[in-house]
Amino acid sequence: MFIDRVQIEVTGGSGGKGCVSFRREKFVPRGGPDGGGGGGGGDVIIRVDDQMRTLLDLRYRRSYKAGNGRPGQGSRKTGKGGSSTVIRVPPGTVVQDLDKSEQLADLTKPGEELIVARGGKGGKGNYAYRTAVDQAPRKSTEGEPGEGRRLLITLKLIADVGLVGLPNAGKSTLLRAVSEAHPVVAPYPFSTVTPVLGIVQIDIGASFCMVDIPGLIEGAHDGKGLGIQFLQHIERCRMLLFLLDVAGEDDPGEAYDQLLEEMRLYSPALLEKPRVVALNKVDLLSGSEDLTEFTPTSQERIYRISAVTGEGVRPLVQDLYSSIEDLR
Repeated sequence: MFIDRVQIEVTGGSGGKGCVSFRREKFVPRGGPDGGGGGGGGDVIIRVDDQMRTLLDLRYRRSYKAGNGRPGQGSRKTGKGGSSTVIRVPPGTVVQDLDKSEQLADLTKPGEELIVARGGKGGKGNYAYRTAVDQAPRKSTEGEPGEGRRLLITLKLIADVGLVGLPNAGKSTLLRAVSEAHPVVAPYPFSTVTPVLGIVQIDIGASFCMVDIPGLIEGAHDGKGLGIQFLQHIERCRMLLFLLDVAGEDDPGEAYDQLLEEMRLYSPALLEKPRVVALNKVDLLSGSEDLTEFTPTSQERIYRISAVTGEGVRPLVQDLYSSIEDLR
């Protein structure tokens, strides 16, 4: 199951209460106050773990609270601090504050951390209130409550190449053909509903990451067909591979223009990404059919392939790898 958007609540630990205490050791006259302060509450921390791929763990636990600080003790002993709570997320996670409608962080590097809810400060013991006028204070303070927030956690997959196309263009079939990923394919029309990552191995030590992004339909930028949830994954890709079905009912040129328009309406910056066009399912064409009428709108390179038979696939992935190395 692929989960890429969840809402959670986080609360920092409360600070411990300050202590009221007086020294009473033998042979120590006028011992005076010695109550220590309370320990600070723990923080709630979001940490990037490169072994994670989805936000599935967060789906089943929507509330996170750090440990509370312990009360202060006599002999000026400060209470033990509360334990922090760590929430592990995959690279590419965006953290937003729902109440303030602001983005807190865009976490992409393994080990990167963000404190999303700070623990409260510990209260003061009576030792902190001693003065020349009041040498035996009996005053202490409670610890402060921890910070609380409602967060929206969104995952935007990080990949070298994003597969973009209409439903049933053959994206899942191509990913299965060039990697060890196993997206669902079938001999009847249907569309992938969750993004799938695969590693394309070119040679020993030479590989790149490709993501199968579910098919985009007209109106995807307005959320139709869960379009916005999938368009956001395109933002992370270094380059895009447009897969067009040349054996289907839709004209490849019109399909390509539709995909570009949906991306432009969502974010014009997506059109600035390098892109390659692959005309898929050429094995289903008769020898008399010609594809020369299809022309790209800019300087994209065009490949004629068959994801099923493997025709033209090897030169395509080699070109993608070379382009990615240049981008790196």
